[in-house]
Amino acid sequence: MRPRRSVLYIPGANERAMEKAATLAADALVLDLEDAVAPEVKERARQRACDAVAAAAYTGREVAVRVNGIGTEWHDADLRAVSAVGPDAVVVPKVDSADDVRAVETALAEVGAPANTAIWAMIETPAAVLRAEEIAGASDALTVLVMGTNDLAKELRAEPGPGRAPLLTSLSLCLLAARATGKSILDGVFNDVRDTEGFEAECVQARQFGFDGKTLIHPNQLEACNRVFTPSEAEVDHARRVVAAFEKAAADGLGVVTVDGRMVENLHVEQARRVLAVAETVRTRREG
Repeated sequence: MRPRRSVLYIPGANERAMEKAATLAADALVLDLEDAVAPEVKERARQRACDAVAAAAYTGREVAVRVNGIGTEWHDADLRAVSAVGPDAVVVPKVDSADDVRAVETALAEVGAPANTAIWAMIETPAAVLRAEEIAGASDALTVLVMGTNDLAKELRAEPGPGRAPLLTSLSLCLLAARATGKSILDGVFNDVRDTEGFEAECVQARQFGFDGKTLIHPNQLEACNRVFTPSEAEVDHARRVVAAFEKAAADGLGVVTVDGRMVENLHVEQARRVLAVAETVRTRREG
């Protein structure tokens, strides 16, 4: 299991930010060649990001590169350059259909990308939301859906505030699509880096919805995000007791078991084992 509690965007044109990223406690980094990079420095950012991937500058965490969108003048060159260094994933913005996913998959194969370089598809438009299951199921190479909530809000002409009411339908539909197809899904960014309470509340909301983690725009957001998406000691203790009670009941030939006065079924055991797997992976990463 790869935890993706915190996924931090790093502007590919910002040399200082890319150097600092090696010291940050993000589960994954997205070296950005798209929104965070002005047109006149696209090529420089591409080279810098590829050099960092080739040099294995970010050991111990997942590294993806966000290329420029399909149909832009930089997209094809981005795919060629990124494929040559083989990051863990290529993040593709504004994916609107299954055909977009298949086109990227074909292009990566044609330019010799390693088989283990995955595709992460960004869901940023109403069309993408309505086709989210089709997009998520388009290819086994696609492993993660990434919510692009800023662009989505713009396309919807929405004004999301605390609680994000105008986006909840879209978030729910995409989460359903990810779970129906066995893919991971990341929540969108929180723009006000000074609003720590608002950010943490949005992390809590995302975890309650079932998101695997959240994309971030500033290192100051890492601590709260990692904390919220990490199972607490109480959750881990409860999960251990659920698994132990269920296994003992099974060994004794009993079909029903209770923990803390509540009946435990297979679905609860599956949830408990996932909590334990996440907690163990996070612990191993900390100690490593």
